[in-house]
Amino acid sequence: MFKNLTKRLDLFSIFAFVIPIFIYLLTLAPSVTFFDSGEFITAISSLGSSHSPGYPFFINYGKPFTWLPFGSIAFRVNFATAVSGALACYGAYLLVTYMLKNEAGDNPSAIESIFIKISALSAAVTYACTPRLWLQSNHDKPYPMVAFLVAIGLYFIFRWRDSYRDGNERPSYIYAVAFLSGLGTGAHHTIILLIPAYALLVLSMNWKIIFRVRDLLIAGTFGVLGFAINLHLPLRATKYPLLNWGNPQTKDQFLWHFLRKGYPIEKVERSWSLLWSQLNAFNVPYEFTKVGFLLMVLGMFFFIAKRRIEIAAYIVALVSFLLVIVGYFNTPFETIFLTEEFFTPIYLYSAVFIGMAMYFIGTRIIKWLSSLGIPALYCRLTVIVAVFALPTTVCALNYVKNDQHLNYVAYDYASNVIRSAPSSGIIYTWGDSGAFPLWYIQGVEKMREDLDIVHTPHLVFDWYLDGFPRLFSNSMLRKIPLESQSPENVLLMAASEQYATRPILIDYSTRFSVPFPAYKFMQKGITYQIYAQTSPQKNSPDMLVWDLYATRGFMGNEMFFRDLDTGKAILIYANSRIEAAEALIGDNRLGDAIDSLRIAAQISPEVASDVSQTLARYGVK
Repeated sequence: MFKNLTKRLDLFSIFAFVIPIFIYLLTLAPSVTFFDSGEFITAISSLGSSHSPGYPFFINYGKPFTWLPFGSIAFRVNFATAVSGALACYGAYLLVTYMLKNEAGDNPSAIESIFIKISALSAAVTYACTPRLWLQSNHDKPYPMVAFLVAIGLYFIFRWRDSYRDGNERPSYIYAVAFLSGLGTGAHHTIILLIPAYALLVLSMNWKIIFRVRDLLIAGTFGVLGFAINLHLPLRATKYPLLNWGNPQTKDQFLWHFLRKGYPIEKVERSWSLLWSQLNAFNVPYEFTKVGFLLMVLGMFFFIAKRRIEIAAYIVALVSFLLVIVGYFNTPFETIFLTEEFFTPIYLYSAVFIGMAMYFIGTRIIKWLSSLGIPALYCRLTVIVAVFALPTTVCALNYVKNDQHLNYVAYDYASNVIRSAPSSGIIYTWGDSGAFPLWYIQGVEKMREDLDIVHTPHLVFDWYLDGFPRLFSNSMLRKIPLESQSPENVLLMAASEQYATRPILIDYSTRFSVPFPAYKFMQKGITYQIYAQTSPQKNSPDMLVWDLYATRGFMGNEMFFRDLDTGKAILIYANSRIEAAEALIGDNRLGDAIDSLRIAAQISPEVASDVSQTLARYGVK
């Protein structure tokens, strides 16, 4: 029995999972990161609801990983995402081997079978090392799970097509795809955009299938069963979890949340430059290199006769994504980078054609080298080395910029913000990266629970105020129509009634996003405590706060990873040091000011010119 098991065991399929997860664990973020990270981890930890549309499947998938006996909750959730990323790579391997299963003939030799698996493994590892999937797999993101579900869906449809062609139709495969598609809406709605490609793969076998009412009803039922994962949102909302975005208890509030009605709907004016930038959010040459792009095109060309429907399905899927993401959403320049993540399943499909091209070209090269009299072993070894040159290159190109294993910037930034706050203070934040890491370290790691941490843009929603009974149960904000107010005005109204009883701090982004005409500021590191203009409190910065701060990850350039908000956080530290230095110079504390400026330049060399200008402005050389 054991001998039979080892014969059937596909070691290459195991490598298709193990190699990617090994790479991801080497570069895994050790804690919370910026963007949606803190919010997702908090939602997973509390089985709550994250930002629209809630991501209930991703949240339920990640929850068991929080029970692991090692690392912080953030690390465990990051590990869960690494597993889903490795599963997506296994999905690529599975598709390549299935698409090539008949290429070696009815009785393939062991060498021919192995070369199919080698080509599939190379495609899987290449996909693993693409910058998009890699960055999604070494910290918490739902998109790798979507890619895995799509891979399994395509595999089931391919199996169904073959069984239908052999006269042994197995509709259970289609029912499984319907279930996975419904389930996938709980990871990200973009999985719906694969339906036209699925439909082409099915109807191309027999378009009259569309008139099979019974089968359509059964498939629809399975789709609804998968979609039922979204009932997690209203059911858990009744328990008021730690993160309960949108409080989707009622039908109206659930639809508001699920359909993303809380997001801005203003459309930007389309231009050719904007359209080109939007289209370039999907960029195969960037992800796989130009060689990888060429291999993808060649894979389609070589197999156009045998796999024309599968190739057409790829094109239909891509067009479907572009029509919705580029055409309908019309994303402005500043948020195009967010849409790059949506194409992860299409990149998986792209990797499949790369693997097929590797097999086609590799087998022909082996035959050619053999015809020259070169020993078979040398021919095969030469081609195998060539096949793995692409994943090795893609890995080398992207390793440093995706290595997050020392990335404590978001964790330290959030902990430094709360270290700035006096007891029982209120901290008003602005922006996702300013608020979400704070939600995590306070809500999940239970740091400084005496503080109320408020995200200013959410103050215009009643469901958000419900989460702060201590602050807003009897607030004047409950007596006004919030939908007619701007977040800035609501913040000022809230501060006016809270100022007399509790210390109020604002973060750096709030300081420069909201005018406070009735207040003055005392800088406390990277935060500011507000005081009435009539207060005798001096504006001198509290420099003792800096001694409490942790600054892992950027002092001394020991961390190479930089994304948009990590870079912004580092600039905030540097600019806050410069601002403190200007105030110290005004207080005739020149030595302290120069020390602060020196540290600013050390934190971020980009501010060196600002440091020089500050010194020159006050006549200091």
